[in-house]
Amino acid sequence: MAQRMNPFAVAVEGVKALQGVEKYLETSGLNHKLALLVKIRVSQINGCEYCLHMHTEDARKLGESEQRIYLLDAWHESTMYSPKERAALAWAESLTDIRHSRAPDSVYSEARALFSEKELADLSINIAMINAWNRLAIGARAVHPSDLAKAA
Repeated sequence: MAQRMNPFAVAVEGVKALQGVEKYLETSGLNHKLALLVKIRVSQINGCEYCLHMHTEDARKLGESEQRIYLLDAWHESTMYSPKERAALAWAESLTDIRHSRAPDSVYSEARALFSEKELADLSINIAMINAWNRLAIGARAVHPSDLAKAA
């Protein structure tokens, strides 16, 4: 699959604005490993190979286990994730599939019981950002790093 466009080259200011939100998230206090688990899960749902590659690498660098990364798609059935992680993943799935889920009160209440209002707002921004990046990467047909290596 060929890349359609390069938003980093042609929409520099727009990409910088998105990167500014990412910089906010880095200093917001949101747990970085949790934020990456959410980014991986949302990227699985959206089918974004580029973001999956990036965020699984980042998670490994922070010490996330291969086993937890591999089982993330089945987190509902696994006991490997903490109650806080489970609530974050449920909230992420709910906001990612907003058309069908409508972000139900039950999922919100579960997350709100484990996160402060600010933490939940930051988590929601994290979810919104990875959905934005997924859509940008998928729409642009961003070339996966292994495809670049294969072509070289």
